[in-house]
Amino acid sequence: MKKSLLVKLITIGALILLLLIPIAMIGNSIEERQRYSESVLQDIAKSSSHSQTLTGPVLVVPYSRIEYTTTFNELKEKITETREVNGKLYFLPELLRVDSEMDMKARSRGIYSAHLYHTKNKIDGKFSVPADFGVGEKIADYTFKPAYIALGISDIRGIENSLALQWDKSTFNAEPGSQVSLFHSGVHIKLDTVEAGKSYNFSLNLQLKGTNQFNLAPLGKETHLSMRSNWPHPSFIGDYLPIEHGITEHGFSARWQTSYFSTNMREQFYRCTQKQECASFEQSKLGVNLIDPINHYVKSDRAIKYALLFIALTFAGFFLFEILKRLQVHPIQYALVGLALAFFYLLLIALSEHIGFALAYGISAAACVGLIGFYVSFVLQSVVRALGFTSALALLYALLYGLLSAEDYALLMGSILLFAMLGVFMALTRNVDWYSLGNSGSNSNDSSARKNSGDTAGATWE
Repeated sequence: MKKSLLVKLITIGALILLLLIPIAMIGNSIEERQRYSESVLQDIAKSSSHSQTLTGPVLVVPYSRIEYTTTFNELKEKITETREVNGKLYFLPELLRVDSEMDMKARSRGIYSAHLYHTKNKIDGKFSVPADFGVGEKIADYTFKPAYIALGISDIRGIENSLALQWDKSTFNAEPGSQVSLFHSGVHIKLDTVEAGKSYNFSLNLQLKGTNQFNLAPLGKETHLSMRSNWPHPSFIGDYLPIEHGITEHGFSARWQTSYFSTNMREQFYRCTQKQECASFEQSKLGVNLIDPINHYVKSDRAIKYALLFIALTFAGFFLFEILKRLQVHPIQYALVGLALAFFYLLLIALSEHIGFALAYGISAAACVGLIGFYVSFVLQSVVRALGFTSALALLYALLYGLLSAEDYALLMGSILLFAMLGVFMALTRNVDWYSLGNSGSNSNDSSARKNSGDTAGATWE
């Protein structure tokens, strides 16, 4: 007894839903491999250095101050008590310039690799110390101690050279620890006597390595950052974008410029040091994220999101052959072809870990198209039909690769693809009598009548 068209469509829909189970399992495998890859990259960073953020330099002048407290005793006599209070004065640079040359190198562990950067940074600028150190008439109550320069470096393991500060005409060597709790980690450089009301030029060469990101806190009243690198895939991050940049296949260059008027950095710094309100200060950065555009896990995860579309389109092609060529395709044959489509994604992630995404995609797609082409040549009972079917499938894989490569136009390309597929399906089935397909003929005379009348809807499942 013949089954109705509705039963066919329900069966095909049920098969598609069942095939989502292996697709989901492969998707979980991709996520698991990605998490493991990220943990390996974190281990590499731990053994080398993490993302780097430069904060400073800042001129620090420790002091002790006599504080007077007046009280009255029981006899209403005035009593003045004194105590010594210790503190620090902070001076941000009038001008801060950082010129950075970045070189990217790969470090591998097994099949995984991380991109580490090595930077050569020339840091220079000028400090202007205000008259009376900015404390005004009470300067007589202050005793100033030797000043020092504090430079915050988020991961001091990345320092690759001995640091020497050129302070006007004198040279001073750096010592571990920033001596400023706000910076968490870094170095400090002890200076000779710093005079009030005087300006000082400084320069420092810092070789620093890190991973993923390089950031600078724009502490200068005027801050300039220039950066050049051989990495062609930068993502500029932070609150301030570069005023000019250039990106080529050989690398990138960028230049930032900020001022107190745009950053409000001085107020944020003093709010952090005096009131411990540091959220705004810690977030005010400019820099670059060195993204990896060939992350095959991300692309594989994006590819598997189209699995349902691939399976549905392939089954629709089989269904067209059934109703147009009077062929019978068994549900098991649908299921085997669907499994072959699912295994494409497993091959893709397995191969891309070793040979790169593009080559892995080509090999996986060729293997699946070849296997399905061989199989459907028997299912469709014609090599010519199989070639047409597999050619359409190969075109789908090519279009999918285009979707994955052109992320900005993925929605546009996907919408056009779906609309074109719908148009092809409607054009091929424009003369199909769907009512006759849905009728369940009860005898051979009905079948003969449909055959003699040229009815194209002869595809059934026994």
